Amino acid sequence: MNFTFLSRYQPVLLSLFRFITGLLLFQYGVAKLFKFPVLPYFADIPPLIYVAGTLELVLGATLMLGLFTRLSAFILAGEMAFAYFMGHMFKTGTPVFLPLLNGGTAAILFCFACLYLSAAGGGPVSIDALMGKESGEPGGAYARR
Repeated sequence: MNFTFLSRYQPVLLSLFRFITGLLLFQYGVAKLFKFPVLPYFADIPPLIYVAGTLELVLGATLMLGLFTRLSAFILAGEMAFAYFMGHMFKTGTPVFLPLLNGGTAAILFCFACLYLSAAGGGPVSIDALMGKESGEPGGAYARR
């Protein structure tokens, strides 16, 4: 079956993807910093996790709004790569390479989702687009120039 009819929705779906990615990261920040919802995993976190939570809270919010999308997403991609290697792969000292075994699947997925958003931009439904920093056209930012 040919699904090319969906391509006309690509710009709006990019904005939706950006919003949902930001919302999911934002919830991690809320859980880490404000202990809501109460999760045993985030009960007694070290200082570095507070930094991660702050990045996820603040930059997740900017992703939801579509404000400074490329910069926010790029920083979050780096944070998620760091989280995977430090918090999952090398957590025990001995490397555990398989994400199914080290619990790092979400970190990898967030890393590449944010890396994509840093290249693609926030889409037409974003503050960046309202400020003229995004074209809203498929193919990237500044396409009008």
